[in-house]
Amino acid sequence: MTAVEQPVSVVPERPFPARSGAKGSFVYKMVTTTDHKTLGIMYLVACFVFFLIGGLMALLMRAELAHPGMQFLSTEQFNQLFTMHGTVMLLMYATPIVIGFANVV
Repeated sequence: MTAVEQPVSVVPERPFPARSGAKGSFVYKMVTTTDHKTLGIMYLVACFVFFLIGGLMALLMRAELAHPGMQFLSTEQFNQLFTMHGTVMLLMYATPIVIGFANVV
């Protein structure tokens, strides 16, 4: 007669609880990261924010030009808005988004 031994089921258990980061560890990790994909995503998020700001400036300029004679902005404000829109869209959106995509890929 043979004895049949039941296999012992081994359930992997952690000898210690799963580690959760301390408060503020996510911000610290984001600020001190050297991972190129994380940096690329940070570039893309910042570029999207500047895209929204530049788009808001464009909407204000279009509101000024919607109807002839309607003064939504003064002439000086329109010129300042035009300059800031160009600066934000070229230097804060178009240039960094290329770097962001290059880092993510």
